[in-house]
Amino acid sequence: MNIALIGYGKMGKEIEKIALERGHTISSKIDMNSQDTFDGEGFKKADVAIEFTIPDAAYGNFINCFERNMPVVSGTTGWLDKIEEIKDYCENKGQTFFYASNFSVGVNVFFEINKKLAQLMNGVDGYDVTMDETHHIHKLDSPSGTAITIAEGIIENLDSKNEWVEGVDAKDGQLHIEAYRRDEVPGIHTVKYDSDVDEIIIHHSAKSRKGFALGAVLAAEYAAKNKGYLGMSDLLKF
Repeated sequence: MNIALIGYGKMGKEIEKIALERGHTISSKIDMNSQDTFDGEGFKKADVAIEFTIPDAAYGNFINCFERNMPVVSGTTGWLDKIEEIKDYCENKGQTFFYASNFSVGVNVFFEINKKLAQLMNGVDGYDVTMDETHHIHKLDSPSGTAITIAEGIIENLDSKNEWVEGVDAKDGQLHIEAYRRDEVPGIHTVKYDSDVDEIIIHHSAKSRKGFALGAVLAAEYAAKNKGYLGMSDLLKF
């Protein structure tokens, strides 16, 4: 399979390494420091594009792919105010878009555990739930897209919470998220249910970017063969 990389930073380089190990070819690298373009021969050869850039650039990159009928896999966060427009391209204009706030297989298992735990805790008196996340100092969005996905999983399944807030004291109905930026941490996410007598904690800690990169390549393999608006629940068949 031929893959176009949109964004060739640390994540793009890790994806390239995994893709080559799995027998794929990188036909194009589009980045501020490269000469490749969306109209270049390398991009035209690609079967799918993998996009990891920055929030301000992401939506334009998606549209460039759609205009060329190129399936796109993206792990960029911070642009979700335009998600309904992307879904419209998929549902009504025949495009393919695979999005995940986190491509790690382990994190996506964590998402499911988180939702199930919220269901179990719903109606159990005496516990309050909070969250925290830690990422590297280069991450632009806060809280992380992964943290927001976790928070949404709690809010959807726990009647006592109806919105999340970051970095401020939570009021009734609010889920508190604390976000930290430290060194080169790949990603740590923790959910804690605390009571006067005990606490229940679920925790995921990434050891490197390798898990994210592998998941992105698996997603690209899936997106090249399937149509529509896709996610990790489709790939992992949850």
